[in-house]
Amino acid sequence: MPLSTKPVEALTAEEAASELERLATEIAGHDERYYREDAPTVSDAEYDALRLRNAAIEARYPELIRPDSPSVRVGAAPAGVFSQVRHAVPMLSLDNVFSDEDVRDFVASVRRFLSLTADAELVFTAEPKIDGLSMSLRYENRRLVTAATRGDGTTGENVTANIRTIDEIPQRLPEDAPDVVEIRGEVYMRRDDFFALQQRMAESGQTFANPRNSAAGSLRQKNPEVTRSRPLKFFAYAWGETSGELGSTQYDVVKRFGDWGFPINDRMVRCRSVEELLARYHEIEAERAEIPYDIDGVVYKVDRLDLQQRLGFRSRSPRWATAHKFAAEKAMTELKGIDIQVGRTGALTPVARLEPVTVGGVVVVNATLHNEDYIKGIGNSGQPIREGRDIRIGDTVIVQRAGDVIPQILDIVPEKRPADAAPYEFPHLCPACGSHAVREDGEAVRRCTGGLICPAQAVERLRHFVSRNAMDIEGLGEKQIEFFFNAEDPALSIKSPPDIFTLKTRQEASLTKLENIDGFGTVSVRKLYAAIDNRREIEFWRFLHGLGIRHVGETNAKRLARAFLSFRALRDVGESAVPPAGKGDPGNAAWQELNAVAGIGNIVAEAVVDFFGEEHNRSVVDALLAEVTPLDEEPVAAASSPVAGKTVVFTGSLEKMSRDEAKAMAEKLGAKVAGSVSKKTDLVVAGPGAGSKLKQATELGIEVIDEDQWFERVKG
Repeated sequence: MPLSTKPVEALTAEEAASELERLATEIAGHDERYYREDAPTVSDAEYDALRLRNAAIEARYPELIRPDSPSVRVGAAPAGVFSQVRHAVPMLSLDNVFSDEDVRDFVASVRRFLSLTADAELVFTAEPKIDGLSMSLRYENRRLVTAATRGDGTTGENVTANIRTIDEIPQRLPEDAPDVVEIRGEVYMRRDDFFALQQRMAESGQTFANPRNSAAGSLRQKNPEVTRSRPLKFFAYAWGETSGELGSTQYDVVKRFGDWGFPINDRMVRCRSVEELLARYHEIEAERAEIPYDIDGVVYKVDRLDLQQRLGFRSRSPRWATAHKFAAEKAMTELKGIDIQVGRTGALTPVARLEPVTVGGVVVVNATLHNEDYIKGIGNSGQPIREGRDIRIGDTVIVQRAGDVIPQILDIVPEKRPADAAPYEFPHLCPACGSHAVREDGEAVRRCTGGLICPAQAVERLRHFVSRNAMDIEGLGEKQIEFFFNAEDPALSIKSPPDIFTLKTRQEASLTKLENIDGFGTVSVRKLYAAIDNRREIEFWRFLHGLGIRHVGETNAKRLARAFLSFRALRDVGESAVPPAGKGDPGNAAWQELNAVAGIGNIVAEAVVDFFGEEHNRSVVDALLAEVTPLDEEPVAAASSPVAGKTVVFTGSLEKMSRDEAKAMAEKLGAKVAGSVSKKTDLVVAGPGAGSKLKQATELGIEVIDEDQWFERVKG
């Protein structure tokens, strides 16, 4: 799905919330394909653009940040081929920067968080960012006991047997190593080894797109001997849990890993200024073609570990590190045609069909064209792009790629345009169902109006219903959903979610047996029925998420489940709620109850009310409830932290920590930090110079403590 072309500053709160939900879903899908399936479908540049758009919207509307936001998620859940390993210390990813100015901002933010003056010493390490597969190696009593992939950052896949086949990774550590230590780094494949492997595998037709996919695919072999035959390498550069001190700086600890026998990157250096960081970046960039393995940037880390500790972490990344990405690679080829894809929301997305071209070692045949304005040469804010040049079938185009499969078209070569090339006419009818496709004011996307009759959308709605983060029905993948949806036999047809749960009954009364159809079989059908029956009782939030209510993704579904505890209670409120009729009208009691749920504002509340207000939605829900029982939610137990679940406000001058550091500490302890005092505030931490907030807290009878009392309260 293309990026919205509407400037972030022009988005309303409702538009921002809607786009954040879309971005969370889209980026999660890309993470799934990259981290779990090793089969990315967008370029690094396009993926980064999605994340940048998400970050920009969140910066403008911080109150709309979703707990399932890409800014708080890491990677993707393990695929299930291997057993799972829970990381003792989460494996977080890094934020990305793309320009010299971004690097300056990063360094400035570190200084600001630590309250360091401009002339105070601040040392960083700089090292190449390896394009491989992140790995955590756990040693106990100096023996390798477990090797796990990053997974979703919390839980990864157990690939210990396969890791043991990599000769570069020590099976034992020397006596000076702690009793418990997790060495983290990157499994990768050199380019020359990758090309040699491709030649060997070409005869079987099983080749990989690039060295990163090759490394990931080689490591995820069920037979360790297959992994052993693959030329995998490893670089150590980080660590997780450890029972003893490893050193005082990032640089010294990594050097210690080298002393223990781990391969470490000899291009890692210390830098004492922004200028040194940028100089090192450009040095490595210039050496990129000569480096025998793929890299996609340079990683900067605060060197002192005590400062890393103070800086801490955001939800998905450390504050003390970032990755400075390289510019994308480019190539020229011919545009053979333009296909229109219809998404789950009805968006019509143009995709370029290219004369195959090799870009960065990968053969590329498709590229995104974003939207119809992009084809016309119009940018996000209506400004000309490509100097106003449009894109036509037959053009020679410049293609950009940054390490994955589907790149984007940057520009055309005007002098090579065929004389008979005509401007592209974007379709006004949906190619999937023939319904009218309209484009709303202020939108760059044209959408099908077919709704539920459009097969492209209906299939996607069913896919969403059975997906891992919704009902999680195993055996109903993309191919199976499309088969059942397109089946003409009523005994096989699945057009809406309730049909899934009546399939077995319809099959029992039919002469057309599913197990006799090619691609199924007795065992697979039995497993499918079992998987469906296993979801006849389901967590409340999963059931709610599966309904596909606008703005109610996984996170908001969990919020509503925790607040109402039963689907019946939520439905009653949703059906009886009356939103405000105008200014000064608070809405009825049910509306206020719904709107008062933490994290649920007017936009989400209105979506819930609108959903339950539609008769056809209620009919589908009733049909589902005849087959499925959403389980009541258990009330959340009280956490051990003395401030967990409390709303805290910091005001005045803090003398022992910066405001950012205070907020991070409170959130780490399970508290919610608010910017203003209200009746919902539980605690105010007031420093010198506290003004109106302190006065308001006193008037409302809210507990007020100073900074020393705060540390005393949370120290345990």
